[in-house]
Amino acid sequence: MSYGASAVSTVQGRTAVTDPIRVMVVDDSVVVRGLIGRWIDEDSSLAVVASHRNGKLAVDDVIRSNPDVVVLDVEMPEMDGLTALPLLLKQKPGLVVVMASTLTRRNAEISLKCLSLGAADYVPKPESNSRVTTSDDFKREIIEKVRTLGIRARARSGKPFSGASSAAAPATEFRAARPAPVSPPTPAVAPSGMRHAPAPQRISATRPSATAPGLRSYSNVAPRILVIGSSTGGPQALTKLFGDIGKSIGNLPVLVCQHMPATFTSILAEHITKASGRRAAEGVNGEPLMPGRIYVAPGGKHMIAVKDGNDTVIRLTDGAPVNFCKPAVDPMFASVVPLYGQAILGTVLTGMGHDGAVGATAIANAGGSIIAQDEESSVVWGMPGAVAQAGAAAEILALDQIGPKIIRILGGGR
Repeated sequence: MSYGASAVSTVQGRTAVTDPIRVMVVDDSVVVRGLIGRWIDEDSSLAVVASHRNGKLAVDDVIRSNPDVVVLDVEMPEMDGLTALPLLLKQKPGLVVVMASTLTRRNAEISLKCLSLGAADYVPKPESNSRVTTSDDFKREIIEKVRTLGIRARARSGKPFSGASSAAAPATEFRAARPAPVSPPTPAVAPSGMRHAPAPQRISATRPSATAPGLRSYSNVAPRILVIGSSTGGPQALTKLFGDIGKSIGNLPVLVCQHMPATFTSILAEHITKASGRRAAEGVNGEPLMPGRIYVAPGGKHMIAVKDGNDTVIRLTDGAPVNFCKPAVDPMFASVVPLYGQAILGTVLTGMGHDGAVGATAIANAGGSIIAQDEESSVVWGMPGAVAQAGAAAEILALDQIGPKIIRILGGGR
């Protein structure tokens, strides 16, 4: 597969009809470039406009090729992804950059660093070309994130996406689950018993639509646990949130589920430790929940809370993905319902999809309180939007308002 003037001409010809999301692929492996390019061009809502083997070529070409989204490898000769990222963003403000890296600790650290420098998201890349070729998860995640983030960028720039057909629209973009009332599953079966939320519905407002359920009342019971779910944009949001609330969470345990692979979650925990001034670490099976501690769901495992004698402990399970995620927010949220009930305070931050909507509904139905991040401050308003549309939120707030609100609630206010 080759790209260049002919590819751009083809894309320009298609744009008049379908206005596809324009994508640049940057990777030193010709195999990876070819595969990603082929996957993208198979989707009528997307089109490859350029393909480059290193960051320098990408920087030199970004104005001419004018992509909406760049898939940027971390490790490349001449100019790597970390060096190229700020140069790309300087050349084209508003550009969406999705980092792609293999699952080494070094690359995970670089990917998280890139998020702090303006990258929108990352995709873990299989370690070998043969695994890239056969990985359905890698293909699905690349396409889903490129499409979702590209549509979001178009909307924010005032150039709405107009795909070739409704089938081309992503399943998780700007959609929100409207779960039916659920009975909290028992912690022991939550990960395998709650695999998918109900079919999502499209919404685009920062508040629930006129036909959507309204806001809940906050619980009158003092919180005894804080639970947090996030995905796309989550690492940045979590750093901000814990920087705000770190000094105020000494009297209750905090559970965090961020959609991330193994290796990434341990580094995320380190970042949360620095931001909060509290000990944060991946949850360990059988570990008792202690006040002032932050437990991060480890990549590749579901993390729930269960009763063990007089203690409440972490239980890690290896069940099937829930909402295509592992770890997933829904099982974690649902597990605390029979343990804490009205004393649960939860928040759902930025993220694609609708994971967390069913669990948040269970918490709200039990009398607990849920805060959802608003659309404007979210990288993608999928997960928090789903909670809003489900009618599970007590309030929908901008990210910089969530921390002060949590502090106020923990201090006895509302």
